[in-house]
Amino acid sequence: MKFHNRYIVLTSLFPFILLFLGLIIISPKNFLVSAGSIHHAVQDSIISLKFIAVGDLMCHSPEYQYAEVSADSFDFRPFFKYVKPALHDADICIGNLETVLGGKDEQYSGYPFFNSPDAFLDAVKDAGFTNLTTANNHCLDRGEKGILRTIQQLQNKGIPYVGTADSQRDKDSIRVFRKNGISFSLLAYSYSTNDNDVPKGKEYLVSLIDTTKIAEDIIAAKSKSDIVILSLHFGDEYKRKQSKWQEAVVEKAIQAGADIIIGSHPHVLEPGKFFHSDKSCLDSGFVVYSLGNFLANQQERYKDAAAILLFTVEKNLRTNKFVLRNVSYIPTWVFKGSDNEKKVFYIIPESDTAGYSAMHFLHRSAQYHMHQAFNDTKQTLSSFQLYRKTP
Repeated sequence: MKFHNRYIVLTSLFPFILLFLGLIIISPKNFLVSAGSIHHAVQDSIISLKFIAVGDLMCHSPEYQYAEVSADSFDFRPFFKYVKPALHDADICIGNLETVLGGKDEQYSGYPFFNSPDAFLDAVKDAGFTNLTTANNHCLDRGEKGILRTIQQLQNKGIPYVGTADSQRDKDSIRVFRKNGISFSLLAYSYSTNDNDVPKGKEYLVSLIDTTKIAEDIIAAKSKSDIVILSLHFGDEYKRKQSKWQEAVVEKAIQAGADIIIGSHPHVLEPGKFFHSDKSCLDSGFVVYSLGNFLANQQERYKDAAAILLFTVEKNLRTNKFVLRNVSYIPTWVFKGSDNEKKVFYIIPESDTAGYSAMHFLHRSAQYHMHQAFNDTKQTLSSFQLYRKTP
């Protein structure tokens, strides 16, 4: 009888014993660990790809003259030494190669018919550029031969290009790149080739702006990649505001589904805007109508100022949604002068005061023009709420 009563008591207490053990198992401490694990899992579901884009990479005759180290030997790498760390701070770095690599037999030259030493491309790659656009008004400066040799040099150095092509098949090939689990396609077009006519039957050599063709290419690119980045070489030279035609071209590209649009050619900075589109997979896209001269022998105000544009694309692996993050810029300025009795060009990014202390070549006048350029850039790009990256 006593045993039976004890059995009844123990049986009655059993649920309370289980409850007590359960409280120990899911104590606040253990619960916090579980919550942390859940948070960690959510964080792990986000992947990202960081981009940098700049404007025109030009090589005027003073540039290769300053870069010459001996007969037919050039070193442009010092031009980029102050900006190189910033360019390497991204997964993808895009620039517009606005010159021709036609070879020394064609004689090197600057404006109006560019032909640059191959060492210029070596320096561009060393600086951190991973992708180059080649559709611009100077790409045919040395005719078909110049385009083909430029493409050959890009291929030899392992730099993906877009905007010019060596065949119809090459032109029709959508450039798709994958990194960090995110894919993007890059398209590039130019408004013109100046007075250099594209050879008949070889229209594939350069992609010219045709809004119908651009829309078709964007649609094709969207079927192959997550993000579509569009490079447009267009606009009026030295105009600090986009034209109505630029706006019309951009609007049609947005309607077709372009996610990011980067402009070049005016040789000065132009503003831009953020946009929302049902055709875009991003929560918000943007356009900058012109990123200015990243490197050129144009020292007048506004022509010597440019910007490094930074942005990140994030993908949520659980929801499969894409988000645009951290859109910002770094003002840059092109210095032309002497450093230890050596004639140089330097691309100088905005920095803190300490960053300039080692630049002994920056005399008072140069510092004035540098800060003026930085302020001009901030004024232009702040107009559509782009954030300046803090030095």
